Amino acid sequence: MNLAAHFPMLEPALLHELEAQGVQRAIPAGQAVLDAGAYLRSALLLLDGLLDVYRLGDDGDEFLLYTLQPGQACALSLACMEAAPQSHIRAVAATDALVLLAPLSLTERWLRAYPSWSRFVLVAYRNRFEEVLLTLDHVAFKALDERLAFYLKRRYEVKGPRLTLSHQQIANDLNSSREVISRLLKKLEQMGVLRL
Repeated sequence: MNLAAHFPMLEPALLHELEAQGVQRAIPAGQAVLDAGAYLRSALLLLDGLLDVYRLGDDGDEFLLYTLQPGQACALSLACMEAAPQSHIRAVAATDALVLLAPLSLTERWLRAYPSWSRFVLVAYRNRFEEVLLTLDHVAFKALDERLAFYLKRRYEVKGPRLTLSHQQIANDLNSSREVISRLLKKLEQMGVLRL
């Protein structure tokens, strides 16, 4: 895979190191690439597909924070150095995905050696932080029907016009019940916003 196509902002020498030291792993749709409680040992960069990143509650419920697209990275995994802390998130392949796992033992050195890596990490942090704030705004200040419309719009933007999501999956992602989501979807269909 041509890493420069996905990460054009990174220096050629760093891309060479990523290619030589990183491990590419195919993740089938629905499979977790990172689980809450697992020890982080690699920086996770997405080469192909989509990854949904969830925060898990104490009761085991999941809440969708954001979706990673090709050329993006899991900011939490970039923050870790050699200490290998436990993850507080879960990353699941929303579609078949291809990830590049870069050893944490190298990422700290890359921060000092490659200005482009430092910028990449900062941009990843900023972008993920903005996405989390946007999600938080919707949870705190919007009614569930508005959150549902926002959720579907974001899915449409990354997956295209035909979404194959179950009512239960949407309910899980929005931390709601299937019955409530089904009612709201039917209402949106009656308004001509979508077709079930």
